[in-house]
Amino acid sequence: MTETTEEPIPTDQSEQPSVRPQFGNRFLSAGDDVFQHNAWDNVQWDEEQENAALEGVKKNSTVKLSDAEVTRLETEADQNWDRFYGIHQNRFFKDRHWLFTEFPELAPAKGTTTVPERVLPDGEPVKRAEEVEEKNLMIYASDFSRQAIDIMCQSPEYDTNRCKAFVLDATADRWDVPFAENSIDIVVLIFVLSAIDPERMQHVVNQIARYLKPGGMVMLRDYGRYDLAQLRFKPGKCLKDNFYVRGDGTLVYFFTQEDLRTLFTGAGLVEEQNIVDRRLQVNRGKMVKMYRVWVQVKFRKPTGN
Repeated sequence: MTETTEEPIPTDQSEQPSVRPQFGNRFLSAGDDVFQHNAWDNVQWDEEQENAALEGVKKNSTVKLSDAEVTRLETEADQNWDRFYGIHQNRFFKDRHWLFTEFPELAPAKGTTTVPERVLPDGEPVKRAEEVEEKNLMIYASDFSRQAIDIMCQSPEYDTNRCKAFVLDATADRWDVPFAENSIDIVVLIFVLSAIDPERMQHVVNQIARYLKPGGMVMLRDYGRYDLAQLRFKPGKCLKDNFYVRGDGTLVYFFTQEDLRTLFTGAGLVEEQNIVDRRLQVNRGKMVKMYRVWVQVKFRKPTGN
């Protein structure tokens, strides 16, 4: 039996609710029945809730893993991700239609129905690229896990004329990738950077900036500080401040806006968006309220670089 670090979050398996007409426009007001809908957008926290979250993180961070345990996790990282995909296959992640709401740059051409979730280094297989009017479009997708890449390449929707998938350890000193420096238009990172040791994040972001073309953009959505997933960790699962190990051995970091600003501006990129998305998700069957926190940014490479 797999050890469980966090209690299961009783909601759907994707990190966001399925697409709906009210997405991004459902706000909780005084007098509203919180259990009327499955989710509420941009929910503001009061001082009491902020302080409770801070205390929760202090409590679950009091006991840090030993250096030996950290080394073991680093050594077994590829095995843990392969095991994750071996268990879940392609069932764990749902199509994230909300990407086009949050990142409309991904579907600029009329007739685009679905594009891959990510471009560079990631933790989820690309879904599909269909009916895209841009004839020269090529999607590059990478993952640390060989199992994840194999699952994607076996999909009947994987088109080798439009997609190129490969295994990549984004923390490696040098990247072996099928494209040139200064050549990528858009890099998409959805819950990717959080799986990387904070001490290697700047290197990864520097590499991304290296392969972006001048004027190209990186788009990121990831876990924010004090997200429910962070508060549910028990003491003894913390490697470093705000960096934890899950029950399956995979790792996760929880960002602030300033964390991401420092990383991407440090790589010479220019900030175009940097927001915190606080959402209240509701399980109406169990009458449970779940406060989720995500960060979302867009940074562009200057045309002079």
